Amino acid sequence: MPKTTEAEFAKIVVEILEDWPNGEATFAELFDEIPNRHTLSAEDLQPSPTRPGEPVWHQQVRNITSHKDSPGNAIYEGRLISVPGGLALARKAVAA
Repeated sequence: MPKTTEAEFAKIVVEILEDWPNGEATFAELFDEIPNRHTLSAEDLQPSPTRPGEPVWHQQVRNITSHKDSPGNAIYEGRLISVPGGLALARKAVAA
């Protein structure tokens, strides 16, 4: 199984948040829920070379926020927004 891409993680995050009443989650909550919905590959589980003590997949989920100015990114495309310590669905945040 290949390494999961940032775009694939963004899709999973959107699916999770669509199921949550407030459409918002902290990174810790996402880290708890993602493995329940997606089989992580051996590459995903490797230690991050730049974030000691964190697996690569955590970094990729955080990169959704870091890469928000890049075309194709879920925040750039208006599907997600960055909130303190996590992510939220853009449409639920606007409706709230």
